[in-house]
Amino acid sequence: MNLEQLVSAAQHGDDDAFYQLMLMHKDKLYRVAYAFLRSEQDALEALQEVTYRAYVKLPKLKQPSYVSSWLTRIMIHLCIDEQNRKKRWSGSEAVGEPASQDHADMSDIRLQVEDAIERLSHVHRQIIILKYFEDLTIREIAATLGHPEGTIKTWLHKALLILREDLGKGW
Repeated sequence: MNLEQLVSAAQHGDDDAFYQLMLMHKDKLYRVAYAFLRSEQDALEALQEVTYRAYVKLPKLKQPSYVSSWLTRIMIHLCIDEQNRKKRWSGSEAVGEPASQDHADMSDIRLQVEDAIERLSHVHRQIIILKYFEDLTIREIAATLGHPEGTIKTWLHKALLILREDLGKGW
């Protein structure tokens, strides 16, 4: 059964087809969630929520060939909502002590980059995560976010400029 047939069967109530569809996409969706939420537990919870939302809204999907982009878009919106909810309700995270100096240096750099990405606008953060964490092409990002490729290129360029400025000229 090809992807479009699988989606069509799932849209018509075939739970096994829906299960297969989600199995095909779970790793990618988990990586997107983890890139946004930076927590295994939060990423797994987001994956569960996306599975539920996809199950409920799958009959409304008009083009089965875009199911991957559609699922990714659901995950991105869910992660943004979760980040906004956490900002309202929590303070800062505690970070443990690294085991070695090299590890400490790498952890420090990683935290600086993660913090800089976190300070980007939602749109710029989405573009950076999809491009550099998920290795999507400009065309795939455009399809996922529903914007023209030229717009995605502009946003990516601007996001990189902001990151370079934020992190300093040494980057």
